[in-house]
Amino acid sequence: MRRRTARGATRYRTARGARLLAVTVVAAALQATPAPAAVGPPDGVITWGSSAYRIGDSTADRGYRMVVHTSVGGRDPRIRLSNAFGDRPVTFDSVYAGLQLKGPDLVHGSNRQLTFDGSTSTVVEPGATVYSDPLPGRLAAGANLVVSLHTPDAAGPVTGHWMAMQTSYATQGDHTAEESGAHWTESIGSWFYLDAVSVRTAGATGAVVALGDSITDGWQSTSDQNRRWPDYLARRLQKTHSTVKGVADEGISGNKVLADGAGPSALDRLDRDVLSQPGVRTVFLFEGVNDLKAHTGVTAQDLIGGYRQIVDRAHDAGKCVVISTIAPFKGWSEWDPAAEAVRQQVNDFIRGHREEFDGVTDFDRALRSPYDPERMLPFLDGGDHIHPNDKGMQAMADSVDLDSLECARR
Repeated sequence: MRRRTARGATRYRTARGARLLAVTVVAAALQATPAPAAVGPPDGVITWGSSAYRIGDSTADRGYRMVVHTSVGGRDPRIRLSNAFGDRPVTFDSVYAGLQLKGPDLVHGSNRQLTFDGSTSTVVEPGATVYSDPLPGRLAAGANLVVSLHTPDAAGPVTGHWMAMQTSYATQGDHTAEESGAHWTESIGSWFYLDAVSVRTAGATGAVVALGDSITDGWQSTSDQNRRWPDYLARRLQKTHSTVKGVADEGISGNKVLADGAGPSALDRLDRDVLSQPGVRTVFLFEGVNDLKAHTGVTAQDLIGGYRQIVDRAHDAGKCVVISTIAPFKGWSEWDPAAEAVRQQVNDFIRGHREEFDGVTDFDRALRSPYDPERMLPFLDGGDHIHPNDKGMQAMADSVDLDSLECARR
């Protein structure tokens, strides 16, 4: 869907502070006994994720202080740094993780240096990702984790996530070790290089990854409040006895199932953004509106064929797939009867072929108006007739059958 406009950029607000009592408890817990280092992909569960793609060009001697919100709690968090879209190596000479107090300020005593195979610096080759060693201690569910990193000589294409719906911070020079936000005076609305955080959990805890477009990315939800539909889903899961607790939001604004454009297509990025993540049990597939409204001749059978490829690849990797119908978008500038006809055909297929998936969610039914089912209910509409507001995001999450996420494949 659409890129951020100048008007949209003004919607970013200063990040709210974490609840002091809860954060203090987490900060104290992070002062635990050392955990053994690990170099490869973690054996835990993803607690936060964000799809990476090219978002511009790098700047040397640049620092980024990025705020991310966890889903599942656990021990010994690790981060993943990505240079997937770079054309040269990127050096990270200082990387820290702490807990947000307010804005760029961190909870006293929480900011701690991360290592990579025992070293305080790491080089990520073009097209590669690198995991940090485990950071000893416990990270709570629903915490605002702050990752600060410095790139001394970065150049060329930068890998990150443009539309974060979260205020983070930038600076020149290396101020990563500082808990004060005094030097972090530039507010930014993107995440740079960081694309995943994982934790070690007890028992058979698993995660669900939401593969989607700008609706999943959270456009028209309230910035800095974690009101994307995957955020609401994460909060629902925390209150139940479900063994699926981790939620990763792998939405990209403008993304398509079949064709590259706003980031790689869902088919192209499935392995890196979804199947490579630790602890993933279920893929939640909610994409397609950008394919059919682009007026490129994509048919219902084309889109269904793309869905089937994703299902086959996920099943081959031992993951389940829950799919959603395509939500209504009449009133959006690109809507027309031809695109609507394809949407209806695709939704009829999803509802009528449940046996091809491990679960079906009907976001179309959750969002549509009873008076004009081709339109979103105005109460849930973010104003542009394609992206739900906060209430719409919550309605989507509330319509998910949590039991369907429990599916397990061997």
